[in-house]
Amino acid sequence: MRITGDGTTGGTPARSEAGAYPLHGGAVGTARRQPESTPVGPVSDDPEPEQVGYRGPTACAAAGITYRQLDYWARTGLVEPSVRAHYGSGTQRLYSFRDVVVLKIVKRFLDTGVALQNIRTAVQHLQDRAIADLERMTLMSDGATVYECTSPDQVVSLLQGGQGVFGIAVGVVWRDVESALSQLHGERVDTGETVVRHNPTDELAARRNRAV
Repeated sequence: MRITGDGTTGGTPARSEAGAYPLHGGAVGTARRQPESTPVGPVSDDPEPEQVGYRGPTACAAAGITYRQLDYWARTGLVEPSVRAHYGSGTQRLYSFRDVVVLKIVKRFLDTGVALQNIRTAVQHLQDRAIADLERMTLMSDGATVYECTSPDQVVSLLQGGQGVFGIAVGVVWRDVESALSQLHGERVDTGETVVRHNPTDELAARRNRAV
């Protein structure tokens, strides 16, 4: 799929000659994002990944961005915290794991010169996809267009066609964020209690199991 940033939709995008899908603004994948809700009932002392949110400084550390960038992207609607928004001096933004992955991807897009409007459309696409889809997705871009590739053959074909200049393997970003967050403190969504990480390996395993 291809992102053009013009906000237009054309139904189901046609496959490009390179085999990858060019993302159009507003045209998202067939797999829709599932709600990341907190389960009902008693919660164990070791909360599931979707029950944990991350405050701004933690999200910045895991995504490799500054707090100024985080604040600006939230205020302009580029990447808003999906767990809890900022409602004044008495509240703290709370970001989900997916949010932090998207923050890191946005940083990489900006560093390579992709147009902001294309980044906005790519962010919407990532947020609309089921979280299990993200780990096997690759985003390729020539700076003006962003393509979604879901297989190695599509990546190779796009590169051979001369259309792709660089790529972001979302699965690699996912694992980088997993590793970073497994060593940082989170916050329980239901109680607000601080979640202290004791065993990073166990945290990574739990998150991957929940994504299957």
